[in-house]
Amino acid sequence: MKTLKVFFWITDVGFILYWFITLLHIIPDSYLFKDYNNPILSAWNWSFLPLDIFISITGLTSLYFYKKGNPNWSKMALISLILTSCSGLQAISFWAIRGDFDPSWWIPNLYLLIYPLFFIPKFFKLDDRSLGS
Repeated sequence: MKTLKVFFWITDVGFILYWFITLLHIIPDSYLFKDYNNPILSAWNWSFLPLDIFISITGLTSLYFYKKGNPNWSKMALISLILTSCSGLQAISFWAIRGDFDPSWWIPNLYLLIYPLFFIPKFFKLDDRSLGS
């Protein structure tokens, strides 16, 4: 859980900071993705806001539940991990379809896609006794 906690803090606080920075237009234009000012692409980017904030809420809630000994921490963590990977997959799919391979956008989204895949299987380990053997 210690490693997962670090990933949750980085990712969940990172999402909140990203959207706060985006809202305030703090990111310099030179760092924005290609066609950022196109209304359709801007809407596409903003369409991730509810998902990313929900990811942060579930991830941070799972940390709170874990600290309080609430067994539902694992359900919240699993939801957060799955949605995080989906968020990364959607962005990577979009950039791939566009043929836009800018590392400054690919690297963070590959992070979102891949890191959860190392933790998700741990939530699905089955006890042999539950299989009736």
